[in-house]
Amino acid sequence: MIKNKETYRQQKKVQNSIFTFLAFAFFIFSMLQLNIVPERIVRSIERLGYIFGNMFPPVTNEPVSLFTAAIESIQVAILGTILGVIISLFLAVLAAKNLTISPYLGYAIKGFAGFVRAVPALIWALLFIVAVGLGPTPGILALAINSIGMLVKVYGEALEEIDMGIVEALESAGASKVQVILQGVFPSVMKAFTAWSLFRLDVNIRYSAILGVVGAGGIGWELMKAAQMSRYDEALMVTIVIFGMVMSAEVLSEYMKKRANAASAQALN
Repeated sequence: MIKNKETYRQQKKVQNSIFTFLAFAFFIFSMLQLNIVPERIVRSIERLGYIFGNMFPPVTNEPVSLFTAAIESIQVAILGTILGVIISLFLAVLAAKNLTISPYLGYAIKGFAGFVRAVPALIWALLFIVAVGLGPTPGILALAINSIGMLVKVYGEALEEIDMGIVEALESAGASKVQVILQGVFPSVMKAFTAWSLFRLDVNIRYSAILGVVGAGGIGWELMKAAQMSRYDEALMVTIVIFGMVMSAEVLSEYMKKRANAASAQALN
């Protein structure tokens, strides 16, 4: 027994040594293949020093344009989230195993949600830019379709965990399918739906700033212009505004979650 334990420890030690060596070898191979060599790193540090030196103090020559772009990013995020939530609510009901009208339809919707979730929002934005042109519209559509991929999954999981006794009671009382969903299903998961929807809005506000870089509207385009013209002080100001947007959205999201939880608790009491 003691020999077996000792043999197991030795084998484990050998395995760990092999994995460590392979990981280190892969790291070195990747560094060389990607041309990340010491000379290049030193040059990058010098360049970063020059950039950071020209970032301060942060300034903006067009405050109105910057403010307008920030508002546009928020609008893109809100509209994309609302559109995604509406579509996701409908699809999640059809995808949930305990509510779907057909298991095959549920699998198809979950597969569709998995596909759109796997494709980054930036890729969707590029595709929609080709389809509808530059501006906020492709950004809204990209955030909506990317939101659907996530929200259908989490909404569906929440629906599958509800107490089916409520549904059966409403059905036995003669309620229609729509009445069962509106009066029995949605109230049971409203807290989870609200939390996930607000979380997605928070994510979309972050994404909306990035989508502007490729021309999908918003403050990201201001950041791209400043970077292309080597106006690093303006780029820093845009970054500060983006940070303020994200933090404000997070604070607002937490406040709305608390209000929603309080409303749900009051309704139950």
